[in-house]
Amino acid sequence: MKYFLIAGEASGDLHASNLMSALKEQDPNVDFRFFGGDLMQAVGGTLIKHYREMAFMGFIPVLLNLRTIFHNMRICQEEIKRYQPDVVILIDYPGFNLKIAKYVKTQLNIPVYYYISPKIWAWKQYRIKDFRRYVDRMFCILPFEVDFFQKLNYPVDYVGNPSVDSVSSFKEKQAVSPINLREEEGLDKRPILALLAGSRRQEIKDNLPTMLEVAAAFPTHQAIIAGAPGIEPEYYQQFIQEQSVKIIFGKTYPLLQHSDVALVTSGTATLETSLFRVPQVVCYYVVAGKIASFIFRHFFHIPYISLVNLIAGREVVQELFGARFSRKQIETELGRILHDHEYRSQMIQGYDEIIQLLGKPGASQRTASLIIQSFKY
Repeated sequence: MKYFLIAGEASGDLHASNLMSALKEQDPNVDFRFFGGDLMQAVGGTLIKHYREMAFMGFIPVLLNLRTIFHNMRICQEEIKRYQPDVVILIDYPGFNLKIAKYVKTQLNIPVYYYISPKIWAWKQYRIKDFRRYVDRMFCILPFEVDFFQKLNYPVDYVGNPSVDSVSSFKEKQAVSPINLREEEGLDKRPILALLAGSRRQEIKDNLPTMLEVAAAFPTHQAIIAGAPGIEPEYYQQFIQEQSVKIIFGKTYPLLQHSDVALVTSGTATLETSLFRVPQVVCYYVVAGKIASFIFRHFFHIPYISLVNLIAGREVVQELFGARFSRKQIETELGRILHDHEYRSQMIQGYDEIIQLLGKPGASQRTASLIIQSFKY
C-alpha cells in the first residue's frame, strides 16, 4: 500500500516514524511519502518537506510566514495528487492538516485517517464539523478523548499512547545496554535538575531565562537543558551566557532517567516526565499573563493545561502559567518538591495512576493493524 503522511513538528516526526515502522512490519509492500523529519526519513520512503520549514507558532509568526505556509500547502496537495496514495495519514498539526484533509476528500476522494487528534477538546470544538466531513477515521492517544468525541457523536479508536511505547522501548534497551549519562557527558555527582523549555524557538525564548534563574537558586542541583531537535546550541547559549549550565542534545530520555526533578513547559514533555516518575513543575510563559489566565478560565473547556493533570482528571502537578508564571512561584514549588517528601511521594503516586490509565505499550502496532484491516473489507 501507498501511504502519504504529514507531521509538522518534532513530536509528530517521532510518533509518525514509529507508526511507519509498525506499518512496515505488517505490510511488506509499503511505500511512504511524507512531510516530516529525520526520524521518518530513517524509516524509509521519500521526504518531500522537512518540518523545520513548516513549524510556525503563534499569531504573528504565522502571519509573517503566510506565503511560505501557502506554498507548502500547494506542494503538499500537488504531491498527494501525483502520488495517489491508498490513504493519507495526518499527525496532529491541525491548522495545516485539516486544510489538506478537506482538499483530499473533496478533490481526490482518497481516505483520510488522523493519528493523534488535534486538541479540539481544549477550545475549538467547532472543528468537529471538519472531522465529520473530511476525516474517515480517528485514532486517539489520550483515554479521555474517547468520551469527548462520543458526546459529539463522532466515534474514535483509542489505541494507547505512543509516549508509553517510546519510554518502554527506551527502558528495554537500557536494561540490555545502559547509558551512563554522567560519565558520557562529564557531569558531576550532584542531583540533576532537568530543564525542558520546549521544542520551538519562541517557547525557549519565553521560558528558559526564568528557568535558569530558578535553577541558580538551587546550587545543590546541577541544571541540564534538554536540547530540542533542530535548535542549534548557539541559540541556547545566548540565554545561558556565563552560567555553568550544560545542554544535552538527543538524550532527553537518558536525562529524565537520571533526573531528580524537572522544570517542564506544557506539552508531551510533561507526560514523558511523568512516565519516568520524575517530580516536575509545569511552567509556561504567555504574554499578558493575567488576561491569558482569564481567557483560559472562561473560554477554554478544560480545567488544566498539562497532559498529566488532564489524564488524571485532577491536579497531580502544579501548573504555573499565565498570571501564576513567576520566578518566585516556580522557586517555591520546586523547593516544596525537593524538601517535602510526602508531597513528592503523592506526585509520584499520581504518576502511577496515569500509567495505569494509559495502558500497555503498542499504540503504533495497534494503529497500523487497524489501518491495514480497514482496507481488507
